[in-house]
Amino acid sequence: MTSQTKPLSIGIIGFGAIGRDLLSRLRRESDEMTVLLRPDSASRRIVPTSVRVVETLQDLLAVRPSIVVEAAGQGALETYGPDLLSAGITVVAASTGALADPKLFARLETAASAGGSRLVIPSGALGGLDYLAALRGTVDARVRYTSRKPPAAWRQELVARGYDADALTGEITLFEGTAAEAATLYPRNLNAGLTVALAAAPSPVSVRVVADPSVSLNTHEIEADSELGCAFMRFANRPSPDNPKTSALTAASLAAAVRRLAERVVV
Repeated sequence: MTSQTKPLSIGIIGFGAIGRDLLSRLRRESDEMTVLLRPDSASRRIVPTSVRVVETLQDLLAVRPSIVVEAAGQGALETYGPDLLSAGITVVAASTGALADPKLFARLETAASAGGSRLVIPSGALGGLDYLAALRGTVDARVRYTSRKPPAAWRQELVARGYDADALTGEITLFEGTAAEAATLYPRNLNAGLTVALAAAPSPVSVRVVADPSVSLNTHEIEADSELGCAFMRFANRPSPDNPKTSALTAASLAAAVRRLAERVVV
């Protein structure tokens, strides 16, 4: 049971699969919802008539939402995030992979400081980030994140390496390196690795990308070893019905992050 401090005015950037799911989840939390879309966006025709649609950042700033959720890709966070934060508006970012760019990270952090706002990193398709954050300050903490997807999800990458995605009998490691490298190389697929790195910082995080014929769902594994103990967490997420490349959990996680910003008792 939760109690909110006040009704929220919520803005959403983008109205793809994540944006649509997010709107349906948050309409019960707020009577004032605004969606930012380009004038030529095909999504405009499917936005409910009760929801305000704006076309520019200036229009969104004029509405003065309490919170804005970025759900439109890494470019949207770079384009709109700094101005929203400097205007004192908290931003919840779906495209955490964009934060692999240290210059953008610094711009967003500076803007949030200037505006007295917050950039919120949701758990997204993962869990256990509170455990990783608790490792801060421990000695020699080590964290590894592994992304496992069915071979069909990496068909092009496998073909480029001489493999037939439909004939794999064992797992193939497509990448192993840092979270920043993974987010840059796979901007649509490895936001989760960067989220793990942000939660665990300054502990080092290694990232693996695996095509695995033994899994049918997008699967995330987090291994942590420190002086406090060992942990292994595994999450196998069903895809969004509107976009199989997106986890159905993502919008639910964004909604939960928004609710936590408004509740008096936070878990």
